[in-house]
Amino acid sequence: MVNLFCKGVIPKYEKMKINQYIDHTILKPTVLLQEIEQCCREAMEYQFAAVCVPPNFVRSAKQFLEGADVKIATVIGFPFGYSAIEAKIAESILAIVDGANELDIVANISAIKNGDWLYIANEINHLMPVIKSKGVTVKIIIESGVLTEEEIIKCCDIYGAAGIDYLKTSTGYAEKGATVEAVRLFRLHLPAHVQIKASGGIRNYAFARELIDAGATRLGCSASVAIMKGAEGESGY
Repeated sequence: MVNLFCKGVIPKYEKMKINQYIDHTILKPTVLLQEIEQCCREAMEYQFAAVCVPPNFVRSAKQFLEGADVKIATVIGFPFGYSAIEAKIAESILAIVDGANELDIVANISAIKNGDWLYIANEINHLMPVIKSKGVTVKIIIESGVLTEEEIIKCCDIYGAAGIDYLKTSTGYAEKGATVEAVRLFRLHLPAHVQIKASGGIRNYAFARELIDAGATRLGCSASVAIMKGAEGESGY
C-alpha cells in the first residue's frame, strides 16, 4: 500500500476539513432548550454540516441557526423504528413544516430481524415520494450493530433501489454503534449515489478518520467538539 503522506498526497479528510462531515448531534431524552442552543452555537463556530436535534426542537434550532450555513436534521421513528408507516409519514411532514432539511428515519428494526422485506420495501416506498417532493434529504438508519451481514446486504439492496440519500449505521442506542467493517460493507453493496452516515460511539478524531477512509461521508457525533480538538492537534486545522 502506498503511503500517501510520504508521497505528499493529501487524503480527502485533510483537503475537505473533517467538520464538513459532522452532524452535531444531541438526542438524549433529557435534553434542555439551552443545550439545543449551545449545540447550534457550536455548529456555527465549527461550521459543521448539520445539527441533529429531536423533532420538538426543530423550530428552535431554526431560530438559533438563522443566517448560518448549517443544515437542520431530525429523527423519525426514533430510536427503534416501531412507528407505523402512517405515523412516520406524519412525523416527517411535521418536521419539514418546522424547518428540517434532513430526516434521519429509523427503519423498522423488528421487521428487518423477522425478514419481513415486503414491509421494509413498502415503508420506504411510501415515505420517499412525500419527503423528496419537498426536496428534503433522506437518511435511513438500520442499526447495523444488531444485524447480520446478510441482513445488512439486503437493506443495501432495498434502500439503494429506493433512491435514498444516505444509509446510516446506527441510532447510538443499540449495544454496538458504528464500525469500520459495517461502513465498508455498506459501500460494497450500495449504489454509488447512496452516501453513508456513520454514527454511534464516534468519540475521537482517529476513529472519525477511519470511518471516512472506509467510505463514510457523514458522521453523527455528540462528541463533535472533542473530535475537532483532536483534528486541531493532529492536522493543524
